Amino acid sequence: MEDRFALLIDADNVSAKYIKPILDELSKYGNVTYKRIYGDWTKSNSASWKEELLQNSITPIQQFSYTQGKNSTDSAMIIDAMDMLYTSELEGFCLVSSDSDFTKLASRLRESGKMVIGMGEDKTPLPFRKACDIFTVLEVLLEDNTIEKEESEGKSYHPHVFGRGQKKISGASLSSSNGRGSKEKIEKVSKEKIEEIVVKIITENQNNDRETGLGEVGSRLVKVYPDFDVRRYGYSLLSKFLETLPKLKLIQEGTKVSVTLYEDKSKKDMLEEYIIRQIQMTGDQGISLGTLGNRIRIQFGDFKVRDYGYSQFKQYIQSFPKVELIEDGERTRAVYVED
Repeated sequence: MEDRFALLIDADNVSAKYIKPILDELSKYGNVTYKRIYGDWTKSNSASWKEELLQNSITPIQQFSYTQGKNSTDSAMIIDAMDMLYTSELEGFCLVSSDSDFTKLASRLRESGKMVIGMGEDKTPLPFRKACDIFTVLEVLLEDNTIEKEESEGKSYHPHVFGRGQKKISGASLSSSNGRGSKEKIEKVSKEKIEEIVVKIITENQNNDRETGLGEVGSRLVKVYPDFDVRRYGYSLLSKFLETLPKLKLIQEGTKVSVTLYEDKSKKDMLEEYIIRQIQMTGDQGISLGTLGNRIRIQFGDFKVRDYGYSQFKQYIQSFPKVELIEDGERTRAVYVED
């Protein structure tokens, strides 16, 4: 039996254009039993939601703005969430808002053992993100949904059309009228920090003679960074994302995928595999020796070509099987040649 979720949307802080990506994403977690949206439906900026409510069977909850500049939908949404907590058999809640006022609600629901999925725009304050089990950025969902639609229609996708940070707005206002909450985009966690966390997870498991599965890495990362989402880094799969981190290696045995450290190998092996991977990633264009050398020095700070028996970096790279050097004017490019 699927887990049951309640979907609660703050119409004052979320645009109607996100509804399909929201429902598609939430379907991955379970069955949406309640679908409610809160706002003042007498206002003109709520008009874009009306058609979406009919098409997606979302129940609108009217909340008049009794005081100018105050967001009165918050209290109605919080009261309903607490009623559902005590009277309904739900496994989780999805709170859709870019407003930090729902931070305490998210924390309270989690204290009661419920899973909390947060969704909001890039500007959503960090406290609300951290209060959720999982937080998903709506712009990422919209972009991902657009890619799938373009691919299904056989069209080419142009990332700039729905690029993050673009302020094209249709329908409801994307922020409350009183301007609460920072409009600055919260930067995603650096890949270096992600790598540090994964290395720590693997090391802890190795100390306990345990393997580290791909699924465990994903769930642990979300616990540390609730807004972690590989789509924010341009990948559709966690495995593809982890493969780009130089200290990590993925091993597949049948359907089981485990994650380990390149440090299990000798430094020479790590270096050689890193170099081959950098060259392969550039395809037919190849990579200039200058660029390759800089990347190696960044990744392996104490790298010296003489330590590997060569007097010149060019000779060292030329010694790799399946690597050809191409003279291109004043620079030399390394290209990986398949059989």
